[in-house]
Amino acid sequence: MNGTVQAEATRDAFGAELLDCAKADPSIVVVDADLGNAIGLVQFRSTFPARYIQVGIAEQNAVGVAAGLAACGFRPVLTSFAAFVACRCLDQIRVSVAQTGLPVVLLGGHSGLLAGRLGKTHVTMEDLSILRSLPGLACVAPADGVEMRKALRACLAYPGPTYLRATRDATPTIFTSDHEFAIGRAYMLREGADICLLSSGTMTPRAAQVATLLSDLGYSTALVHVPTLKPLDIQTVATATRGKRLVVTYEDHSILGGLGSAVAEVLFEGDRPPLLRIGTEDTYIDSGKNDDLLEFYRLEPEVVTGRIVNALETQ
Repeated sequence: MNGTVQAEATRDAFGAELLDCAKADPSIVVVDADLGNAIGLVQFRSTFPARYIQVGIAEQNAVGVAAGLAACGFRPVLTSFAAFVACRCLDQIRVSVAQTGLPVVLLGGHSGLLAGRLGKTHVTMEDLSILRSLPGLACVAPADGVEMRKALRACLAYPGPTYLRATRDATPTIFTSDHEFAIGRAYMLREGADICLLSSGTMTPRAAQVATLLSDLGYSTALVHVPTLKPLDIQTVATATRGKRLVVTYEDHSILGGLGSAVAEVLFEGDRPPLLRIGTEDTYIDSGKNDDLLEFYRLEPEVVTGRIVNALETQ
């Protein structure tokens, strides 16, 4: 893990890396639904105007365009907000992309809780649960800018369709340039005997804080980063959770259908240690400042640490 505290928004890392990839691969094209400025694609658009297809606020049509390009041998990257990718054009993704198995990269920007004051219509905490249910569609949530760059390259090389989650605001960089990312792999970041804490996406830097706080309290805590929700690294999850007093999932997503549900599916088939799922409940999200939202939904590292300790003490 990276010992520095530098921060970068994964959307910015995505835009910069996509531009570099496109310079080497002329088959890469962008299909944008009027949100390129918000997702970090201004430089791509100015550098490759002929490979930047602006469909406007027509996400369903964008999926059809991307699928057609993929069928003709291009490597299309469709970009919009996660709420629109997962919800507005679900039928088109299911029929034109997932069922066909075409190698389309779906970029869900401004994902998760910390999306600014966009309002309930523009924020989704259920995108992974929706898209994880589609057969053949890989779902990836990178932890930081370093992993986003590597995840994007992996998605572009993947033989089938992928959904890639990006965040609006800067988050701490925890990985170094030698991080070996692969779709379908989870990463043991810290060993521990009492608790296994599993996190995904940009919640992993906060999970690292929680693991440190728990260890300071005397609880030996393992930390597993799970950037690929599907296909899930079942072997690593099963091995890391085996024999623990408590398993905890910590995610920037609803506890329904996301990482918590994916881990629960694995544990149910194993020795079933107690599981505490930490994320948002069955609710739509209000708008606000990041710190206020983390406090309101009880997702701050200090609060999460207390919730975990309480769960241990009440076993």
